[in-house]
Amino acid sequence: MIWGLSCSNLFKEMFQDYLHSFINHLRVERQVSQNTVEAYQRDLERYILYLDETQITDVNLISHFIISAFLEELHNLSLSSTSVSRNLSSIRAFHKYLIAEQVSCSDPTENISIPKPWMKLPEVWEPDEITVLLSQPDVSTNTGLRDQAILEFLYATGVRVSELVNVHVSDIFIQDELVRVFGKGKKERIVPIGKIALRAIDDYDKSVRRNLASLGLAGDLLFLNRFGKRLSRQSVWILIKKYALKSGIKKFISPHSIRHAFATHLINQGADLRAVQEMLGHADITTTQIYTHLDRERLRTVYNAHHPLVIGKIGLA
Repeated sequence: MIWGLSCSNLFKEMFQDYLHSFINHLRVERQVSQNTVEAYQRDLERYILYLDETQITDVNLISHFIISAFLEELHNLSLSSTSVSRNLSSIRAFHKYLIAEQVSCSDPTENISIPKPWMKLPEVWEPDEITVLLSQPDVSTNTGLRDQAILEFLYATGVRVSELVNVHVSDIFIQDELVRVFGKGKKERIVPIGKIALRAIDDYDKSVRRNLASLGLAGDLLFLNRFGKRLSRQSVWILIKKYALKSGIKKFISPHSIRHAFATHLINQGADLRAVQEMLGHADITTTQIYTHLDRERLRTVYNAHHPLVIGKIGLA
């Protein structure tokens, strides 16, 4: 015993101190959102409890085997693959911080990924299905003009819905066909945007937005609700569901589905993974790599449906 504490308790308290410092680092230096901070804290408190239960007494004794076992336990607790993946991202960020602070000398999360059998690949909307979706808004109405601009913007840029609702008119660089967005942790990135989306935005801006903006309730924000105020994320989700239902396509959809379609269609057409990572604003390329899995699954489906040996059109001698 040391100062009345077991080695295990001492280590746990020490790790709680590291966690407290890491959370402050996220808030102050990286300026991540409160929701993200809370998610990191929940994930890492559970991780620290697991380390304590496995009687780890030194940060440098944490191996990739221990972390893999922890992720396996989360999976066995019926956490979704997305939640397990988020836990791994939290743990990875924490260990990189410990290395930067010279608390640890190695990163036990290196070369760890979520096993493929755990991955639930999202249902992807095909390009022709997206085309049908984009044609649903009635552009003879003010709401339809705005909604078409939103749908075109989402598919042209692959931005998150939280980024979409915070785009300002001054963030659109028409001549360069670029848009500036602020992602997680208020990180700025520049994303290409095509002529069709720019045209839809221009039609909406001239016919609808300028009148709403004259009310002076939302400053320079691009997408406004019918009262001239900031458009909410929930409103975007609802309008996407409405047009998906109107399209008659029986697939799950959300704003993130359009982001998935954007990335998957780029990868399928041969886009460089690093370029897609940059456009999506992923800090870690392993997050972007899910789209290569999607592409392989698509190829396997096509192969199984059409190869003569698989479908039995060629017999063996």
